Amino acid sequence: MAKKEESNIQTPYLTEVAWEVCNQVGGIYTVIRTKAASIVEKYGDNYCVIGPYIHRDVKGEFEPIEDPDCVYAKAAEKMRKTGVNVHYGRWLVAGRPKVILLEPANANEKLEQIKYFIWENHYIATPEEDEMIDNVIAFGYLVKQYLQTLETVAPKKQKLISHFHEWMGGTSIPDLRGEGSRIKLVFTTHATILGRYLAMNNPTFYNHLPFFDWEKEAQHFGIETQARFERAAAQSADIFTTVSDVTATECEYLLGRKPDIVLPNGINIKKFDVQHEVQVIHQEYKEEIHQFIMGHFFQSYSFNLDKTLYFFTSGRYEYVNKGFDLTLKALTRLNERMKKANSEMTVVVFFITNKECHSINAETLQSRGVMEEIRQTCDVIIRQVRDQLFYTTAANAQYHLPMLNDMVDDYWKLRLRRTVQSWKTEETPRAVTHDLVNAENDDILNYLADSNLLNRPEDRVKVVYHPQFISPTNPLFGIEYSQFIRGCHLGIFPSYYEPWGYTPMECIASGVPAITSDLSGFGDFVLRTIPNHESSGVYVVRRSIQTDVVSAEQLSDFFLSFIHSSRRNRITMRNEVERCAENFDWKYLITHYLKAYQMAGEKVAP
Repeated sequence: MAKKEESNIQTPYLTEVAWEVCNQVGGIYTVIRTKAASIVEKYGDNYCVIGPYIHRDVKGEFEPIEDPDCVYAKAAEKMRKTGVNVHYGRWLVAGRPKVILLEPANANEKLEQIKYFIWENHYIATPEEDEMIDNVIAFGYLVKQYLQTLETVAPKKQKLISHFHEWMGGTSIPDLRGEGSRIKLVFTTHATILGRYLAMNNPTFYNHLPFFDWEKEAQHFGIETQARFERAAAQSADIFTTVSDVTATECEYLLGRKPDIVLPNGINIKKFDVQHEVQVIHQEYKEEIHQFIMGHFFQSYSFNLDKTLYFFTSGRYEYVNKGFDLTLKALTRLNERMKKANSEMTVVVFFITNKECHSINAETLQSRGVMEEIRQTCDVIIRQVRDQLFYTTAANAQYHLPMLNDMVDDYWKLRLRRTVQSWKTEETPRAVTHDLVNAENDDILNYLADSNLLNRPEDRVKVVYHPQFISPTNPLFGIEYSQFIRGCHLGIFPSYYEPWGYTPMECIASGVPAITSDLSGFGDFVLRTIPNHESSGVYVVRRSIQTDVVSAEQLSDFFLSFIHSSRRNRITMRNEVERCAENFDWKYLITHYLKAYQMAGEKVAP
């Protein structure tokens, strides 16, 4: 027993604080959830994550447990005695890490007092009646209370390290530093909040980084409170980190501190592993996409699905930051080149994002519904012909194929003809599948109209704009987003502003070649660490050293090369890209996090 206690003392208590623990909002949820097993492997039960108890489905991810001997449980119980609801248990993800969940509402009565001291001690003003900021501030106050309670119940010789993610998880850092906490504080910004706004609104963002007045710009965008919290957390932490070298430069200028270490994001490759069935699964889900394409396009005109490739891009609706604008420019150029060459190939490009909309538009739903009726009618006819064909062939002494038309009842012939006639139209297929709110000001739709990329029969590039994330409950696809990815041939993510970039990484882990850019953390990491990455199915657009016009042409060249490659070569590339994904497994990239914690543990108090 003594050896076990000594081992526990040698291994620090590590807590990891984030607004997205058991609360899926964006990419940070994926980071923490997927790396949990690797951290547990190193720290065991000395590791605990801390998040807010606010998500409506939190009980689906959280399992309460009784563990009275655990230091985290002792701290939770001690806090409960002060009237605060503290939920202790395990997060139901790989590794099953211990988790503490805190209810921001428990601090509501003290909120004005908390805000006063934030101003008094750190000169951070907070707006009145901003529900999001109020919840984050309340959560930060409870995190501080919990960590200070943890200090009182943990052995004096035990090292304590706490890792905070983003300003929403790090509001307690300045207070912990100011009040002399012995906990070593690590802070990670995944994307500076000011950088995201500036990049969306400034086409020369990277060239102007050294010249921005952060305070003035934060006031201009109405994010001064968030930016001040982020800056204070970065400057108060013992170890300051970010996720890529691209973002490290941004942090230096906008947060006033150069990161001590870069923590690249990884994935859990086991989640994507399908052994040797990459091509089989691709064929299966490609058939599901075929069904959508037939419903969406074949009502107006048809094209050869055996000579059709499916490209896609996805992510938050940030038209410039996500590279949607560059992708559209390259597709317009590609369409012109394919038409000029009389190409037999067709490219369908999906834009999968999340934009405010009313519902799926009626024409799209009706077309899909009528096509299903055609399918059901055909199924009846097939069964009818099959049964009669078998009987007639067995009874026929002439050994020749009978007239199949004669085996179909007139009723079903007429029904099929009428259904097809009612389905067909001369209208051009719409690009967008939903009725958008404020559609007249939508950047994607406006670009498609201005560039004349309108899904006409002669266009070799077709565009499908789906402004909701794909899920099995979606009547247009009926499959998971991950299954949709596997059915596609190429992922396109040439971001202008992307601190890391999970979408291309998940793409290649699914065995699908992907395009990224050197302005994304992931693309920059690929350039630095993966030699011959293009032969492995990962293509990086060099946006940092060339204009968008040149980048669009470069992207168009790659599209054309991919289209002209043989089916055998594309299958080979799918296998190569899946093998390349192994480089991004947490079992390798977790070493950067462990190094950061080692640096924090060795940090001498100022």
